[in-house]
Amino acid sequence: MTRLAAIDIGTNTLRMLVADRVGKRFRPVARHRAIVGLGRRLRETGSIGEGEFSAALVVLRRFRREMDLQDVAEYRACGTACLREASNRETFLAAAADLGVDVDVIGPAEEAWRTWEGIRTGIAGRPGDLAMDIGGGSTEFICGPGGGESVSIPTGVVVVSTLLPLSDPPEAWEIRAVSYYAARRIGDGTRVFGRRRFRRLVGTAGTFTTLAALEKRMRRYDPARINGATLSAAAVRRWAERLCGMTDAQRLRLPGMEKGRERYIVPGVLMARAAVDRFGVKGLTVSDAGLLEGILAGIGKNGGRSA
Repeated sequence: MTRLAAIDIGTNTLRMLVADRVGKRFRPVARHRAIVGLGRRLRETGSIGEGEFSAALVVLRRFRREMDLQDVAEYRACGTACLREASNRETFLAAAADLGVDVDVIGPAEEAWRTWEGIRTGIAGRPGDLAMDIGGGSTEFICGPGGGESVSIPTGVVVVSTLLPLSDPPEAWEIRAVSYYAARRIGDGTRVFGRRRFRRLVGTAGTFTTLAALEKRMRRYDPARINGATLSAAAVRRWAERLCGMTDAQRLRLPGMEKGRERYIVPGVLMARAAVDRFGVKGLTVSDAGLLEGILAGIGKNGGRSA
């Protein structure tokens, strides 16, 4: 048995999963996450903002301390869209390394492949599925085992919130603008799939897990209840209409809403609705597992770093 850790440094959220590898399976030991909005200022300045930079390092310091307490043998930390683009990326990577967390900045292709591998551990993704991962800085669509067919759209909830900021509560014209933008970006970005029909749409990452938690009125988040949860197309549209008509404070009071996501859930659910409409599916299946689990699974195959 070997204890491993995977860290996902996203544009909006930093996450860590510690697990024991027992044969070919993984047994989760601890999960940690923090919404810091690392890429919140990226579209305005081209770099990670000073406040977000510092907040992310505080989280990574906590992750490093947790790895030491848990006697982690190997780990891998991966950065995605924000760290692919930020002009002060190297400064951030050096600061993280000083804390004892060496970060690999992975490209869209590896991000898609790792996400698919992670989904397979959660809901047994298989041929005929189309996975959608709505991130903060990019959105991936992955089709087929190994992510053989995938597209990455440089649009996520943080990007949309920066380009098309919303009032509190949003104005009707603002919602129409975001809806149109989401539909065009997803439609153009997934043109490679043509009119192809998929067995099911699988949603992973914060937007989808939050929608599932809201649907279940989940006051305490439970990954086991999220993996495999389904949302009908009607439910997605219903949540879009409801969430768009609320203030940030009202959303935060909903059972299942994670603090820090009450604003980003609006562009997220509008992107989810656009995907449901684009592919004509009756609904979607939610996977709590995704990129983080894919990173963990890859440690044994590609090697991680000694902790």
